[in-house]
Amino acid sequence: MGFLGTLGSLIMTPLYYAISFVLILWHRLFTLLGLPPDSGAAWALSIIGLTLVIRAALIPLFVRQIKASRNMQLIQPKVKELQKKYGHDRERLAQETMKLYKESGTNPFASCLPILLQMPIFFALFRLLDQAAKNGTAHGVLTEELADSFGNAELFGKVPLSGTFLNADGNVALQVTAAFLVLAMTATTFLTQRQLMSKNMPADALSGPYAQQQKLLLYVLPIVFAVGGIAFPIGVLLYWTTSNLWTMGQQFYVIRNNPAPGTPAFAAKEARDRAKAAKHGHPETPAVEAPGTDPVDPAGPAVDRRPPQRQQPKKQTRSQRKKGAGGQPRPTNRPTNPTDPIEGENA
Repeated sequence: MGFLGTLGSLIMTPLYYAISFVLILWHRLFTLLGLPPDSGAAWALSIIGLTLVIRAALIPLFVRQIKASRNMQLIQPKVKELQKKYGHDRERLAQETMKLYKESGTNPFASCLPILLQMPIFFALFRLLDQAAKNGTAHGVLTEELADSFGNAELFGKVPLSGTFLNADGNVALQVTAAFLVLAMTATTFLTQRQLMSKNMPADALSGPYAQQQKLLLYVLPIVFAVGGIAFPIGVLLYWTTSNLWTMGQQFYVIRNNPAPGTPAFAAKEARDRAKAAKHGHPETPAVEAPGTDPVDPAGPAVDRRPPQRQQPKKQTRSQRKKGAGGQPRPTNRPTNPTDPIEGENA
């Protein structure tokens, strides 16, 4: 075994144990719920459960990905300024761009972390299923009996989880299922990226190099998955399609509830918040509207449309409070002449 083989074994062996352990736990759960242990349904649902566990563990990385993607969008105007200023000097432009990334706390590679970390897991599951089907080889905590059951499990009694579109051998049910999952994997990949670009990217970020990179990924990634997907086993296609659906739902939640400023999603959230406040009887009126946002005259200047504030009464001194409404002193039983005795007092 060469150096690359040893390195691959060091990386894949821990993944075999982790994946097979989670897979067996889900398989035992579905078996306890009444599914036959050798059925394709039990193992297919176990793969879906494995996917959910992995994606839940990757949530912290997804949060970093969202922050990195948002920072990349927000600094695009500054990146454009650097390109105009140092466009003639690529080395200086690269230095200033990296300096800008460092000052803004942006890591341009953080947005790729979730998908990069999923690739070894993807290949580990691929080999786990492939080796179990072809040789009955047990990896990780799989026993030979479980490996044989996993490798020979069939959905609907006709679609082996280890089967691929290319190696269907005339199995029409396998080809239809594989084609459906490949299309689902491709569509979810495209829609997830499209959702990010159409709703959570400011207008300034749609014309810069970062936007061009996103547009490239928008069309290239689905093609890569569509071409490669016909060689993936059904079990692996289940994993990747489920992972894409998780990403789509997770991204939809983040875009809806915490959108980037200056994006269509941000404007939609503000509209929902205003409608919600009005529904509960607390309409929100901006203190001073920005130029061009006056509902009466959109082209006019900023207008303060707050309701008039009620004037608070001024504080009065003690002598003022003793005076009557007409400004006259209040009547008293004290005599005018200060030397005269007060009524009721002894002389």
